[in-house]
Amino acid sequence: MPSSIFETLKRLNLTSKESRILFNERTRDIDGLKVWRDTASGVIYIEDYYIGDETYVDGAYREENSEELNTGIPDFERATDAERRFNSNLKFVAGKKVADFGCGSGDFLRLVQPYCESVLGIELQQSYVDTLNADGIPCLSDIAEIADSSLDIVVSFHVIEHLPNPLETLTELKRKIANGGTMLIEVPHANDFLLSVLECDEFKQFTLWSQHLVLHTRESLRRTLEFAGLKDIQIEGVQRYPLSNHLNWLSKGTAGGHKSPLSILDSDSLFDAYQNSLARIDATDTLVAVAKVP
Repeated sequence: MPSSIFETLKRLNLTSKESRILFNERTRDIDGLKVWRDTASGVIYIEDYYIGDETYVDGAYREENSEELNTGIPDFERATDAERRFNSNLKFVAGKKVADFGCGSGDFLRLVQPYCESVLGIELQQSYVDTLNADGIPCLSDIAEIADSSLDIVVSFHVIEHLPNPLETLTELKRKIANGGTMLIEVPHANDFLLSVLECDEFKQFTLWSQHLVLHTRESLRRTLEFAGLKDIQIEGVQRYPLSNHLNWLSKGTAGGHKSPLSILDSDSLFDAYQNSLARIDATDTLVAVAKVP
């Protein structure tokens, strides 16, 4: 398997030395770590870097990252993401044997557990593994411990963009799903409105992070899943952050508009309309793919 994201994307015909341009000369946490954008596919990536499994096992980066960015403990975002994922995806997991790859603290699994035949977490951060097991939610740190064809569905929310070898990992996850089962993948979108249309430099400098090795487009996500042997791939644009967040970036150049006085503008109807508008121009901040195991 390829040993870098560049080699992975090259293998999928999504980038080359000739078609890429330098998108940024740094990430928000590492000066000099170059970020590339392919002019043909639109995919954004870091060529050859991985922070290492040890960082994810320890998990201290989560708190350090929040403090560094001055965005506060992300309890609000965790709660709203978990609620959105529950509402959108219960139909896929109800009555099924479900695994959440990179489950974190298990927010999604805790919500869906009463509706599923079984749930399983897969997570590197040891403190999360220990807590989930203590709370009656089985959690492993190694995919290899799962029997082949033993699951109905694997979900993974904002994880595969962290992986140095995503093709290998997705192929291994697919083996754990029974024929006719499902894989559901959520990733950040390279065509995020703040990046692709508004070209907000403050957001660009904020969102490019050494741990996000690739920001996908619809096509790059599709080719990645196809390579892993998945079929009937459906991809939709989803917006995590509301209009208030975008207004704050444009007016103040910082994150957190959805937790500021600007949030008084937010309502369910406005959010739905804004999300639909962004999806129509393929500029949501998130992509969600649902694919079948043949």
